[in-house]
Amino acid sequence: MNVRVRKLIGTILLVAFVCVYAFLAMVVAVMTLPEQSRAVQIAYYAVAGLVWVIPAGLIILWMERPRG
Repeated sequence: MNVRVRKLIGTILLVAFVCVYAFLAMVVAVMTLPEQSRAVQIAYYAVAGLVWVIPAGLIILWMERPRG
């Protein structure tokens, strides 16, 4: 696959993934966190704010993989 095409596909996947992840994280937060303590809320937002980096990093690694 051409490097430019791989980067285009990866960029589209990355934007779509971040949008879906943010929506799902928001839904989980709204459904479960209102009755939780402030410490649990902070922990959730800290974890949810960092977890997306792992799959995004894998997509970027795939995009930057050398041809062949």
